[in-house]
Amino acid sequence: MPNFAQLQVAFKTAFKSMSARIALAALLGMLAAIAIWKSTVPQNPIPVVHSQNIAEITDLAAKKARLEYLLIAKPLSESPRYIYKFKDAPSLHVVKVPSTSHLSLEREVLLKNAIPYSIAKADFLASHEAVMDEGETALEKTGGFLKSYGLAIAIVLLVLYFLKFGVPGMGMNAAVISPDKLKGSMDDLIGMDDIKQEVLHLEDMIRNRDEYQSHNIDKPFNVMLTGPAGTGKTKLVGYLAKRLGLPLISASGSALESGYVGGGSKALNALYRKACAQGRCIIFLDEAQSLFMPRGRSEKKWEDDTANTLLGLLDGVKSDKGQGVIWVVASNFDDASTDMDEAMLRRFSVKINFRLPNKLERKELLRSFLSRKKDGLVDWSDTNLEQVAEITQNLSPALLETVVERASMLSIQEKTIINTSLLFRAYERATIGLTDRATTLEKTKQRERIALHELGHFFMQIDPWLRQGLSLAEVKEKSHLLKISTEAVSKIGALGYVLQSGEDMSLRTLEELERDVIGLYGGVAAEELFYGARGISVGSQNDIEKITRMLNLMVSRLSMYSRSKIDYSQLKEVGGEHTLRLVEEKADELYSYTLTAIRDYKLVIESLKDTLMEQYVLSKDAVFALLEERSEMIASQLHGRHANLKLCVEEVAA
Repeated sequence: MPNFAQLQVAFKTAFKSMSARIALAALLGMLAAIAIWKSTVPQNPIPVVHSQNIAEITDLAAKKARLEYLLIAKPLSESPRYIYKFKDAPSLHVVKVPSTSHLSLEREVLLKNAIPYSIAKADFLASHEAVMDEGETALEKTGGFLKSYGLAIAIVLLVLYFLKFGVPGMGMNAAVISPDKLKGSMDDLIGMDDIKQEVLHLEDMIRNRDEYQSHNIDKPFNVMLTGPAGTGKTKLVGYLAKRLGLPLISASGSALESGYVGGGSKALNALYRKACAQGRCIIFLDEAQSLFMPRGRSEKKWEDDTANTLLGLLDGVKSDKGQGVIWVVASNFDDASTDMDEAMLRRFSVKINFRLPNKLERKELLRSFLSRKKDGLVDWSDTNLEQVAEITQNLSPALLETVVERASMLSIQEKTIINTSLLFRAYERATIGLTDRATTLEKTKQRERIALHELGHFFMQIDPWLRQGLSLAEVKEKSHLLKISTEAVSKIGALGYVLQSGEDMSLRTLEELERDVIGLYGGVAAEELFYGARGISVGSQNDIEKITRMLNLMVSRLSMYSRSKIDYSQLKEVGGEHTLRLVEEKADELYSYTLTAIRDYKLVIESLKDTLMEQYVLSKDAVFALLEERSEMIASQLHGRHANLKLCVEEVAA
C-alpha cells in the first residue's frame, strides 16, 4: 500500500498536466453549483397564481379596500413582478409586466390612486421562490439562464482561452521536422568554404561532446548565425540537422511578439518543452535580431521579458532533460555593425558570420542555377558567366537565383533562349526595376538634358585614363560601363542611368573615393556646361545626396584630409562647424576640377547626345565604337586644354 510520501509525489506529477488542472477546476465548479443548489431556504406553502395581465394592476384602484399588501419584485429588471394578496383570498397573485410598462403603471395607477406598495426584500423572495419561478422545469430554467447570460459566459471563456493558449494564427507555429523530411545537403552550398569549415567544426563538437567535456567545455553549444539576408543561413541549419540526424523545430523570431505581456516568454517556454520532449533536438529561431538588442532601453520593463526568458533557456537547465537541446539563432545583423546585448552574445559559444559571395562563387552559383534547367533552354556558347558574375557584385545567392528566374520569365515571354544579354536584362529588372520610354517620349528638352547628364557621368569616370594617354581599347578594358540609358526607372525615381559593373573591394583609397565623387559630379557639371550655373535641374538631387554622404565619410569620419586622424563626428560640440567648413572646401575643389575637366569633352558629348536620344540606350560596345570614330576630336581637345586644366588644379589646391 502506498505511503503518504508516494501519494504526494503522485499528486504533484499528475497536476503538472494542464488537462488534470482543467478537470480539477471543472469538478470544483460542479461541487460549488450543487452546494448552492441544495442550500435552499424553507418555503412558504401559500399558493401562487401567475399572470401577465396588466389589467389586474389597473383594477387594484377599485379593489384598494380589499388589498392586504402589494410588493414589487426586481423593479429594475427586464420583467418586474407585481405581487399582491387580498385579505379575503388564500393565494398570492403575481403579475409579470414588461419594464417599459412598469414606470407608467407605478406613476398612473399606484401613485395617482395612493395605493400603498413596497419593494420585495431578498428574504421574502428566498422564502417564496414560486413567485419568481412561474412553474418552470430545471431544463427551462437552465435555458433561460443561458439565454440571458450565455454570450457573456462565452466571451469570458474565450478571453481566458486566448490568454492561456494565445490567439489562433497569431501565436508561434513551430512544427517538428524529422531529419528524413529535410531537403538538400551541404554540397548545395556553392563556394563558401570558410563557412562550410565552421559548420563541420560545429558538427564535430556536437557529435563528440564527451571529448570536449574532457577539456571542461560543458556549456550548451548555442549557435549564432549572422550575415546579410539571402546568404543561406536557414538552409544551412537544415543541412546540419540532416547530417546529425536530429529533428528540427523552426520558428520565426517575429512570432514571439504576441501583443500580450508575457506572450513571448510563454511561447519560448512552450517551444523549449516541445524540444525537450524530442530528447536531442535543434531549435532554430530565424529573424531573431530583436532579441539581441540591448535590454533596459525602454521604461516598459516587460518588453525585456522575452529576451530574459531566452537568456535563461540558453544557459541550459539544471536537469538532464534539456542537455540534448541545441539553440541556433539567426540574425541579419552582427555585433560589429549593431549594438547588441553583451549578456546575450556571451550565451553563444559558436558564432558563424555569413558573407556575400565573391566573383568566383557568383559564377559557380549562376552555373548551378542555370544547369538545373532542361537541355536547350540555355545557350551556353553565348553565355559569358564571367561577365554576369562581374556585374552582380554584392548580390546574395538568393538574389542571384532571382536574376536567373527573371531570365527564365523573359525567355518564356519572348520565346527565346537564355544567354548573356538576357541575363543582363534580368539583372536590371531584378535590381533596378522596370524601365519606361513613354515617360519622356514627347519631352524632347528633358530627354536632351538627361542624355547630357548621363554622358557627363560617363566621361568623368573615364577621364583619368584618357589623361594618362591610354588608348580607347585600354580605357574600354578598364571601364566598368555596361550601358548608358535615357529610359525612366520609377523604382529609383530616375529619368536615366549609367549601369556599371562593380568590384569585390571594400577597401577604397582616398584617390578612388575622390574619383567616385568626380564621377557623380559629372552629371551636374554637364548640365552647368550646357545650360549655365542657373540651369542645373533637380535631377541631380540623388547624385548630390550620395556626394554629401561620401564627403562626410572622407572628411568627418575618416579624417582623410587632416594629419590628426580622428573621427570628428564624435566631437559633436566642437566638430560640427569644423567639419562643415572642410566638407564645403573639398566639395568646391572637386566640383571645380570636374567643371574644368568636362569642358574638354563638350564637343564629343554634344555629338553623342543625338545618337543616345535617338536610340535611348547605348551599350558599352556602342559607346566605345562611337568614341573610336571621334578619337581625333578627343585627342585634340585633351591636348589643347591639358595645360589649362593643370593650372586650374594647382590654383584650387593652393
